[in-house]
Formats: sequence, structure tokens, C-alpha cells
Amino acid sequence: MEDKAERENFPIVDRIVGKFLYFITVLKAPKLIVEIGSGFGYSAYWFAKGLKDGKVVLTDYKTESIHKAKEFFQKGNLIDRAIFEVGDGIQIAKKYKNIDILFLDLEKVRYIEAIETVKQNLSDDGVIIADNVLWKGKVLEENPDRKTKKIKEFTEYMFRNFDTTILPIRDGVLISKLKV
Repeated sequence: MEDKAERENFPIVDRIVGKFLYFITVLKAPKLIVEIGSGFGYSAYWFAKGLKDGKVVLTDYKTESIHKAKEFFQKGNLIDRAIFEVGDGIQIAKKYKNIDILFLDLEKVRYIEAIETVKQNLSDDGVIIADNVLWKGKVLEENPDRKTKKIKEFTEYMFRNFDTTILPIRDGVLISKLKV
């Protein structure tokens, strides 16, 4: 999967973030993980490796990406831990209830929309994880572009409305849970 991403210049979480997703999964023992923006399934693969008794839902608007994800999951003997869905990931995610982990890696300008649409579907101890929140350091620029502004707005929104922290691994991983 890593070779394919490198050959095709396809963005994926790196191995360090993958290991983080795996450990969160092992520690939390979720029944349902929903990933909005799966690409060909690299991050979902790490989630699936950590699952004991649950499912990870992969979403992508490209049929060929989901098809490739199925192939990788089949080769890794993880196909029984996954549900594959083609379409708008936010619309797909909102039909699932009691989401234990919600992972965001879609268009950055849609992060807040995703949370506002799906947050009521989180389990009581549900966790939200979002990739790319440091955006190659651009979030520190004085005059950020539109995407960067949206990422900053998302991060501020999450800190205001959830218990949130950012891990400075790779391009920044945000992890949040509902406030108690």
C-alpha cells in the first residue's frame, strides 16, 4: 500500500500515524469505526488490524479507490472487518449510529460540516480523530489561504466544543472526545 501511494503520489497517513491508529483501536476496542475519506484504505487497514470484534467503514467517492481498498483488505485477510461504501463520506457516515471512532481525512474545507453532521451519531465515549491539522505548518501563517483558514477554524471549533488535543506527528493529528 505504501509503495502504491509513493508511486502514484497519493496522500496517506504515514506508518507512525498508522501505528497510532492501531494502538488507539487496540486500547479502545471499538465496535464501529467510520472513516470519512478512505482513499484506498491505508489508514483503515491500520484500524482493521487492531479490531477484535468490530468493523471499520471505509468511504470514498471514487469507486476505483474502494475497489483497490477491497483488494488490499482481501490480501491482508481483513476483509471481514470492513464495510466498503462509495459516495459522499459525510452522507454515508450519518446513517451509522454509536460510532466509537470517527476518522476524518476528507477535503479539509469539509471537516466542520462532517462533525456537525455526524457528532450526534457518536457513542457516549466516542472519539474523533482528524488528520492534517498542522497543514505543513501553514496554520501558523499570518495570511493563510482558504484551505488553511478552514483547518484553523476546524481546530478552534474542536477546542471550543470537545475535549481536544493535537499530536505533532506527521502533519498533525487531532484527537477529541465529547465534553463531560
